[in-house]
Amino acid sequence: MEQVDCVVAGAGVIGLAIARSLAAKGLDTLILEAADAIGTETSSRNSEVIHAGIYYPRGSLKAEFCLAGREMLYRYCAERAVPHRRCGKLIVATDEAQEPVLATIHANAAACGVGDLRLLAAAEALTLEPALYCTKALLSPSTGIVDSHTLMLTLLGDAEEGGAMLS
Repeated sequence: MEQVDCVVAGAGVIGLAIARSLAAKGLDTLILEAADAIGTETSSRNSEVIHAGIYYPRGSLKAEFCLAGREMLYRYCAERAVPHRRCGKLIVATDEAQEPVLATIHANAAACGVGDLRLLAAAEALTLEPALYCTKALLSPSTGIVDSHTLMLTLLGDAEEGGAMLS
């Protein structure tokens, strides 16, 4: 490969996803990585959380892209057998003074298009997490987790299948 159409700098999650997309479009793609292996920098230190899009400002690109990206990631993981789980999360108020904060988070999330949050009474939250102490909770069923290392290997495999090369 003496000449390429595209060069992608970095073989973390973002670089590999970009390389996969470019290679799938038939573009000669070279992925450059300074480290000894893929995903050993920032991508190896992420929380592996699939975010629901709860906290971003209404109307922001972050909110829009988080919701769209979340669904794309769940679909990709399911199609490519990447270990993941839509396990949800609880956001809790530990006293009555914190309850208005939950209402604000709920309203903001709804304004951003996150339509699956549910406000739970303490007893209902305890059925999900018996060791929890709270006065109320918000359940975010679309929050999840992903095995980022398998995700990166799968993205690299797809990129290479499309003709991309890693250096």
